[in-house]
Amino acid sequence: MSFTIGIDVGGTFTDIVVATSDGQTIIAKTATTPADQSDGVLDGIALAAGSLGLTAQALLGGTSRIVHGTTVATNALLEGKTAPVGMLTTEGHRDVIEMREGLKPERYNLRMTPPAPLVPRRLRLPVRQRMRPDGSIAIPLDKTSLDDAIAQLAEANVHAVAICFLHAWRNPEHEQQAAAAVRARMQHAYVTTSSDVLPRIKEFERFSTTVANAAVGPVIDTYLHRLGDRLSSAGYRGELLVILSHGGVATVAEATRLAAGTALSGPAGGVAAAVALSRDGVAKDLIAFDMGGTSTDIALVRDGLPSLSDGKTVANARIALPSLDIVTLGAGGGSIGKLDAAGLLAVGPESAGADPGPACYGQGGVEPTVTDANLVLGYLDPSNFLGGRRSLDREAALAAVQRLADRLALTPVEAAGGIHRLVNSRMADGIRVATVRRGVDPRGYAILAFGGAAGLHVTAVAAELNVKRVVVPIAASVMSAWGMLNTDLRVELTRGQNQSGGIDIDGLNASFAEMEKDGRARLSWFDGDIMIRRTAEMRYGEQVYEINVPLGGVAFTRNAIEDAFHAAHERLYTYALRDRDVVLVNAGVSVIGRLPTAPVATRAGARSPVTPKSHREVWLGGWTDVPVYDFASFAIDQIVSGPAMIESDTTTVLLRFNESARFDPRGWLDIALV
Repeated sequence: MSFTIGIDVGGTFTDIVVATSDGQTIIAKTATTPADQSDGVLDGIALAAGSLGLTAQALLGGTSRIVHGTTVATNALLEGKTAPVGMLTTEGHRDVIEMREGLKPERYNLRMTPPAPLVPRRLRLPVRQRMRPDGSIAIPLDKTSLDDAIAQLAEANVHAVAICFLHAWRNPEHEQQAAAAVRARMQHAYVTTSSDVLPRIKEFERFSTTVANAAVGPVIDTYLHRLGDRLSSAGYRGELLVILSHGGVATVAEATRLAAGTALSGPAGGVAAAVALSRDGVAKDLIAFDMGGTSTDIALVRDGLPSLSDGKTVANARIALPSLDIVTLGAGGGSIGKLDAAGLLAVGPESAGADPGPACYGQGGVEPTVTDANLVLGYLDPSNFLGGRRSLDREAALAAVQRLADRLALTPVEAAGGIHRLVNSRMADGIRVATVRRGVDPRGYAILAFGGAAGLHVTAVAAELNVKRVVVPIAASVMSAWGMLNTDLRVELTRGQNQSGGIDIDGLNASFAEMEKDGRARLSWFDGDIMIRRTAEMRYGEQVYEINVPLGGVAFTRNAIEDAFHAAHERLYTYALRDRDVVLVNAGVSVIGRLPTAPVATRAGARSPVTPKSHREVWLGGWTDVPVYDFASFAIDQIVSGPAMIESDTTTVLLRFNESARFDPRGWLDIALV
């Protein structure tokens, strides 16, 4: 028997999914180990192996593919634990990353502190050189200036160097020469150039992305190589793959080269799962709702396709690499309830994480979290957490909530109820950001709820949005890890284009051919099927921002490409200006290596409807005695009406009044809201 393994390292738990060649799906969940995430990964693999009656060595020895989603880059940026970075840039332009685009995140906040750049000014060193926008050399690269700057960075003992010269997207010659000189002098340093990371116009985005890449590059390099070495020592002989922000997977070498592309690594797995399930018939249009221990990630899938964006801002670092359009909130099971500056109740974004975790974990946590509130409200069984492998301390949770309740002059149950309702409201607002603010009516979608904490909150969130259908998979708590086994190898390449004189078809074809050749070379080790997708980022002449236009099936003529842009613009904004000039700003190529998919996690179901395994008192505006069902034992098409609790080893679902759940042929919950 052979295996594939998906690994999702979250802020609180590390999720493992093992898919077997005979169609089984084995799941495991262990605590994340923040000091070294590879410890939690190996713990989870050992737990999954035990479920199969194997040793970890035997499991890994029979595994053909491991796909990993990591939060290492995200955590490094959020926690300010990036590598010391130096920057070489064109003389006179060292402040581009600090001036940003002349805008600030809160433009009307006169007291706002300017965001601190990842590279302090003393380490942003000028080099005498200059490229023109057409790629011609205005000022040759001055070797003395370059050597002096490198010497200063070497003396400062930086661990990474970002090389960002003006108009290098058009001609990378000077950046390549500078990179060679840095590597010769500073062999230990991680060196990255803007022409390699993001060869396109818009200097701030290109500079900022390159600096972010340099800042997390050494951290990602150290972690992934350590994990790879530990997996190899434990018996794994295959290629370790890493899921990137755009939803495709890459080798460790590629993920290290484009380290900033791992910033949304973990959440991308959840979107991949939603895409796979949409195409499998769950629903054509889905809202992926992934509530874990630290955060909630929300994304749209329309007609089986994910929504894409041109990048994200993580901890004030603009990363303009292609990525899935994911709205992330600091709202999870570990989010802390507190009083804000106005003395009002607030929840998150601070989280208790995996260490010490919520107060009920008994690991030293004292702050009241969402998980503590759910335990006080009776929504969690303290003796059946993670299938009984861990017990929860209700008294500790009650004490933590009591301290907050005293400050609010409330009872502990009232305070816990406030935490629960407030986090629900925050998540509903997050879905509004992902839908209503993008011109999408969420009422036409079904919510796919997954992540360890989603089942206790999703129906309340759906009710607030007037969404009538919620789907909860049997393996909801590990769907992101499962989604990683339903992705393909992907290399995303982009090239800025000459914008004068209309669309240059010959130049465009040359760019596409060059990118396709580069992408195929990066996948030269892969012996499977390869697919090519071409896109263009285009705008009207008077516009500032571009839209992405798929060119599959479009004839390569100026008129056909412009017509494709007009049609795409009309789909997005309801109008097209067919008499205006069209500018093609960037060309893009996706080189995709097709990988086998994993089976959908299902179960057989009982022959006849099952009865509750027990009853429990839960708070639903008042203490209510509700039946508790075993998720894994239902009969297909059995219907349960709320209020009720439905539990598995890793997932607990709360049905409220006027809600009913049907167990579909997969053995999943299909919840209808009245």
